[in-house]
Amino acid sequence: MILFVKVNEMTIKSRNNYKNVIAKKMAAFMVPLLGALMGLLVGAILLIMQGVNPIVAYYALLQGSLIGWPSISETLLKASPLVLAGLAVCYSYRTGFFNIGAEGQLYMGAVGATIIGTNFAFLPSMIHIPLAIIVGALFGGILAVIPGLLRAYRGVNEIVTTILFNYVAAYFLSMLVQGPLKEPGSFYPRSLPIVESALLPKFPASPLHTGIFFVILLAGILYWLFNKTTYGFAMEVAGGNHNALHYAGVNLKKMIVQVMLVSGMIAGTAGVIEILGVHKRLIENFSVGLGYEAIAVALLANLNPLGALLSGTFFGALKTGASSMQIATGVPVSFISMIQALIILFVIAFTVFPRILIRINKRRMRKNA
Repeated sequence: MILFVKVNEMTIKSRNNYKNVIAKKMAAFMVPLLGALMGLLVGAILLIMQGVNPIVAYYALLQGSLIGWPSISETLLKASPLVLAGLAVCYSYRTGFFNIGAEGQLYMGAVGATIIGTNFAFLPSMIHIPLAIIVGALFGGILAVIPGLLRAYRGVNEIVTTILFNYVAAYFLSMLVQGPLKEPGSFYPRSLPIVESALLPKFPASPLHTGIFFVILLAGILYWLFNKTTYGFAMEVAGGNHNALHYAGVNLKKMIVQVMLVSGMIAGTAGVIEILGVHKRLIENFSVGLGYEAIAVALLANLNPLGALLSGTFFGALKTGASSMQIATGVPVSFISMIQALIILFVIAFTVFPRILIRINKRRMRKNA
């Protein structure tokens, strides 16, 4: 009889645990969805206040971003670097470390890709392209590992250092395209064109390049790493409690450096595919703000790599369709930036507000007790 009761209790506990897991997964899916819907809803209200029909505006946005292969390919083109930079942010945030330097790491990745891409024309594409990607990733990783070392061994806040290094990278790139890497005889601050063997192949009759396959593959690898490996579990534990890693025998300092290095390398590849697949040469300020938008991509994805594919594509669609919406309704392109900000605010609100309610209820229960 006692054994039966214990087995029954274990069964009830396992069912409750299963329900909690399902509830957490549903919340992880619903919070970003509700945030996006609320952001679009508030955007619609603002459009009505300006005398613009939101249905017409949003239809123009949809038509310019997702209806027809030309629009879809342009959306995916804009989404690719956003997803990669978002994955970089997801990787560092997973362990509780905040890499705000994706913008600078992206620039450094572009510099590395340009150095390789404008030279070694004798190499075949199957060697030249991977070499440019690897070198660009290393350039991004080197910029990120410095704040990692400062955090691990000197306790310097990585948020401050990564933000400051964004400016270092931007000015360093500017110096290069106006000096050592500048195209001879050119009035504009830009490098020589990337040689043919280093350019990413494009889809027929489309600006979209094959770097999209790299983006999808990397998202899948990171999802597997986060959810199916012991290292991914250690990263999650680190994000919740750094002291737990110490008692588990994990070297936290080493993990900080590794995480920042890999995060920077991922961000660096975002700059690589922009140079090898879109701009085809290094130019000054080729991607202003993309690294900061990656933070929004990661937050909307709830730090899920597969979610980053969706959120990056969503933001890419907003950016692609913004011009069509402006032509159809006269709404400025900057309106899309406001929509993005509203979405993130609602996602944060939906995440934090339930926790606040739980704390308030606990305080009330303590007072009543």
